[in-house]
Amino acid sequence: MIRVLLADDHHLVRQALRALLEKAEGIEVVGEAEDGREAAKLAQRLRPDVAVLDVAMPVLNGIQAAERIRRLQIPTRVVILSMHKDDALVRRALRGGAHGYLLKSAVSEELLLAVRAAVRNEIYLSPGISRTVVEDLLTVGTTAEPADAFDQLTQREREVLQLIAEGRTNSEIAKLLAISVKTVEKHRANLMSKLDVHDVAGLVRIAVKHKLIFLSE
Repeated sequence: MIRVLLADDHHLVRQALRALLEKAEGIEVVGEAEDGREAAKLAQRLRPDVAVLDVAMPVLNGIQAAERIRRLQIPTRVVILSMHKDDALVRRALRGGAHGYLLKSAVSEELLLAVRAAVRNEIYLSPGISRTVVEDLLTVGTTAEPADAFDQLTQREREVLQLIAEGRTNSEIAKLLAISVKTVEKHRANLMSKLDVHDVAGLVRIAVKHKLIFLSE
């Protein structure tokens, strides 16, 4: 039996995905989450075979949640769902540990294929996604990518950046991340320094540019 965790901030979407998965033989949905942070916690507790994560979730997006699950060093494999098929986002997902990337516009039997492929330790991409993405990953290091200040951010700084872009206050961020307000203020100052921006609007623009938040979903 393949044990699956679902994470999407829309309840109706989770219901539809659960119905699709549980109609298939040999698949069981063992948990649901509505944000990436909750998904990572449930993955650690439930240790499902596969976590199906929407890329556009609050608190932690799907890619950040995939990275956190990978760092837990548990056997859970990740399949990402998204409305976006740009190569840069797919690369980030795969480098973050995802074994599948599906376009929401095409999710149906593809989800079953992706889940089963992930269990076999294989990568599954929706047909609408460029296969050059995988080729690029296989040849990583052979072509230098332009330096970007965003790439120098720590994982915690990216989490704080997403929460700032979501409009959370310092107090809310501190509570969500279980850190002090003073620490949040330090992270905020570091972000502005590293990214060379001077206001929240600038941080939001960078968060949107790098797909930490998704204005169209």
